[in-house]
Amino acid sequence: MPENHSKPLTLSELKNLRKPPRNANIQHKENLSALERLAVWITARVGSMGFFLIIFVWTILWLAWNTLGPKQFRFDPYPAFVLWLFLSNMVQIFLMPLIMVGQNLQARHAEARAQADYEVNVVAEEEIETILHHLERQNEMALQMLDHLERLHKEQ
Repeated sequence: MPENHSKPLTLSELKNLRKPPRNANIQHKENLSALERLAVWITARVGSMGFFLIIFVWTILWLAWNTLGPKQFRFDPYPAFVLWLFLSNMVQIFLMPLIMVGQNLQARHAEARAQADYEVNVVAEEEIETILHHLERQNEMALQMLDHLERLHKEQ
């Protein structure tokens, strides 16, 4: 913003100075690598109630079948459940780092959105300041006109 308060910027000058707004969401998606997109995709599905219900129902079925099912068809009979414990631990071991990767990507996205918001706010503040300068100038001109009209009225 120029320091010259007597002549504020015109609307066209303001438009020429303004950079086009950027869409932080699109920019974030475009900057993700293939592995990061995969991590976001998996994190979005694993972090859902649907996935929780699938794991919950599968665990109940596994335990019920191996506890209450026909003995000749039980593949992990009580009290072993070793295979299920191993699988559930492997799921946890692999998902924890993946969830953290997804959270880091979401944090980067949030930072990009915050930066875009900040840039819009800075531009808006500059434009408001220019509008205030225009209003101030209009007030000065209106007061000058009133003074001029008063002098003309006194002369008559």
